[in-house]
Amino acid sequence: MRGPAHQKETLDPAPGVVTDQISITNFLQAENEYEVIAEIFNGLTAEKKTISSKYFYDDTGSQLFEQITLLPEYYPTRTEKSILQRVARDIVAFHGAPEIIELGSGDCSKISILLDAFQEGGFESLSYLPVDVSEAAVIQSSEELIDKYPGLQVQGIVADFMKHLDGLPDGNNRLICFFGSTLGNLGEKEATEFICSVKRIMKKGDSFLLGLDIVKDTRTLELAYNDKQCITDAFNKNILSAVNNLAATNFHPEDFKHRAFFNAERSRIEMHLVALKDLVIESPHFSQKITLKKGETIHTENSRKFTHEDIRQMANDSGLSIQGIHTDHHEWFSLVHFICNG
Repeated sequence: MRGPAHQKETLDPAPGVVTDQISITNFLQAENEYEVIAEIFNGLTAEKKTISSKYFYDDTGSQLFEQITLLPEYYPTRTEKSILQRVARDIVAFHGAPEIIELGSGDCSKISILLDAFQEGGFESLSYLPVDVSEAAVIQSSEELIDKYPGLQVQGIVADFMKHLDGLPDGNNRLICFFGSTLGNLGEKEATEFICSVKRIMKKGDSFLLGLDIVKDTRTLELAYNDKQCITDAFNKNILSAVNNLAATNFHPEDFKHRAFFNAERSRIEMHLVALKDLVIESPHFSQKITLKKGETIHTENSRKFTHEDIRQMANDSGLSIQGIHTDHHEWFSLVHFICNG
């Protein structure tokens, strides 16, 4: 395949200031364009074609996902929020006034629940580091938060949390939040490596608050990814428009059908795009054309569902300790409070 003629050896983050209370550091501006195109090309030429789910979250994809979180079928967001509202004061009492890092921050509705609890606890001055692949989402949520919490200092990080955790600034008494069961998008090996990488940036006394979707009946799971309004359908297809923008491909989203189902053997929802006809995909950056037969799929996302045994295994693998496992009355979702003992 062909890529840009010049490749950067290192990723130097690009700093910027939005307001006196908000600074933004962008690791993705410095990311090598060749690497992005190569990842897309390699996924599309694999025996089983894939596109990484991180490419869902361009500006349109981020907006569509926010709509998904409000759907009646999509239980994870409202369930996780209900748990967070119930335990937020306990987290504040346990932690005091921390530096808060939110990985995959997206919108600010969940972190606001925690910030409300810290404000009620008398902690008016807090440091917040949102980390997300969408710069627009980081800026928008940061501006909303400083309007609501005048003493808040925001250091936004535009980054891929799978690559750039080591680039986060050093700090003390940190509360790292990873909501939405985004961990389920990773393979089992990747998820283990990620939890261990989080542990490596933690110091004694730091906390890690992790949202996990729990195994439940197949009907409830599949309805959450096949909503009646077809917002998830549009979200899934939009990844093709994002890839067109990144790699100059000629995908037409209307040439594909959204498919989402629960793979019980692997305990995960899988999302695919099914070709509705024979297709030839081209890009000036690719060394060959990519062909898809009618009925062939592109695998766009996994969303693994967890058990309490999985949670205990995470603690064992990473060396973190479980302070608490908080769940809802249906036991559909869990918010796990890990702590670092050194």
